Amino acid sequence: MSGFQINLNPLKEPLGFIKVLEWDFVVTLVATFLWLVSTSAWAKALTDIKIATGHNIVNELSPCKKKAVMCYFGSVTSMGSLNVSVIVGFLNMILWGGNAWFVYKETSLHSPSNTSVPHSQGGIPPPTGI
Repeated sequence: MSGFQINLNPLKEPLGFIKVLEWDFVVTLVATFLWLVSTSAWAKALTDIKIATGHNIVNELSPCKKKAVMCYFGSVTSMGSLNVSVIVGFLNMILWGGNAWFVYKETSLHSPSNTSVPHSQGGIPPPTGI
């Protein structure tokens, strides 16, 4: 038998479960932010790759600068799948953001419990007599 044990007593209802939901919310927000940052960085890197490998690269090659050599730009490599990867990254970030919203609604941050006000106050009064 191993000496590793996890104490789950603080996670029992009602207060411990709320702590788990709050930590889940924080982890979800961090994951959403990381998707935003990493997808933005990949989109910027893809733009830089497109600029660096564009038709202007012919003018910058040293053999093409000689007068006896004629260089022509043949074609551009298709980068459609790379564009799709950026779109999928942003869609995944939106998915994580939606998940964060639903996790937020489960936490006590969304609707803090107010036990001092009786439930009969406010809203529509009960009907009187028929």
